[in-house]
Amino acid sequence: MDVSRVIIHSDMNAFYAGVEQAERPELRGLPIIVGGDAESRHGIVLTASYEAKRRGVKTAMALWQARQACPEAIVVPPRYGLYSRYSQLARRIYYNYTDLVEPFGMDEAWLDITRTVGLAGGDATLVTREISERIRSELGLSVSIGLSWNKIFAKFGSDYRKPNGFTVVTPQNYTRIVWNAPVSDLLYVGPATTAKLNRLGIRTIGELALADGELIRHRLGKMGAMVQSFAQGMDQSPVRSLNMVACDIDREVKSVGNGITCSFDVDDPVTARQVVWLMGESVAQRLRALGFRCTCVSVTGRDSQTLIGRSRQRHLERPSDITGEICSTATDLLLADWDFRSEKVRSIGVRASGLVPGDTPIQLDLAGVEERRLRMRELDRTIDGLRSRFGNHSVRRLSELTDDRLQMIDPARDHYVHPVSYFA
Repeated sequence: MDVSRVIIHSDMNAFYAGVEQAERPELRGLPIIVGGDAESRHGIVLTASYEAKRRGVKTAMALWQARQACPEAIVVPPRYGLYSRYSQLARRIYYNYTDLVEPFGMDEAWLDITRTVGLAGGDATLVTREISERIRSELGLSVSIGLSWNKIFAKFGSDYRKPNGFTVVTPQNYTRIVWNAPVSDLLYVGPATTAKLNRLGIRTIGELALADGELIRHRLGKMGAMVQSFAQGMDQSPVRSLNMVACDIDREVKSVGNGITCSFDVDDPVTARQVVWLMGESVAQRLRALGFRCTCVSVTGRDSQTLIGRSRQRHLERPSDITGEICSTATDLLLADWDFRSEKVRSIGVRASGLVPGDTPIQLDLAGVEERRLRMRELDRTIDGLRSRFGNHSVRRLSELTDDRLQMIDPARDHYVHPVSYFA
């Protein structure tokens, strides 16, 4: 186990609400809910300030429930472009200390300062305090920070005390700090995995670390072996460096996706198809802009009542960046997985993965299939050019114009920013 690395995990507290309070100082100290109006938006809590959380407001809670818990809460609609700008400003601060910065969503990031901590006299705690103070003074946000020799324990440290916490997890204290915590506090141990471990009598991270490895692998498979290694402090995954000049896009793009929480419940297949095409078209457009084709399409839906998500994927016969192929595949997957006679969907996402270079040669065929695909691709690129010059709404599908609820959605601008997968 290599304990020589120096890894920081920075987590900006109640990020969306914190940005709103930074932009509007009159909101500081007040209970803030970022989510939207129940009549015109989806009516759930995206995040809440700590003043609201202390009154019982929780993320993903229905807005009417949040208002019952905290009647005096101030509800503001989300502004993702603003949050993205603050996220990039925070990363600019991080880049002053290391070029090894790996985001984990807009509000979190790992920093590997192993090679640069010497610039601070070898004192990593000095670096963390300076980062925390700069985030506060330059952005007006509070941050919790964890410091350890691996990414998993560094993230545990940032979660350990909130808000404004700072926790150092070392080879000398991790059995006291980490191992006594509930197993659900470990990264990637979700509710389902927690329930399986609890049935085995494993309730703390330490009990998971010391459990029989064969039993864990038998009950949980490869993921069980991985989370057990996390519990043991054996994570050696590197902090993946990003190219700041490329606007924080990972040098090795693994997938392209887009998703939205609608301002209404999707309760019929026609509307579901329209929303999927909105999301899928923006994914295909971004694929072409990045110079990739995908070999796999996946779609995710989240139930409007339970907020439980379901995902399905399908591998394509040919690598594709064609809007029609990607959207048709995603639509078929969603409609096959949801029964709109009894189910309603709140969130829908489309993702393209298994990426290959866009200029990969493809063999022509006697049936003329590839010739037709070439014409479809040229049509897509013509539309891309028009949208690039005149805006994304300059070319629209008729289905968007027949539903007033869809006309104001611009998926290229308003898409949700999801956390970068730890396993990407």
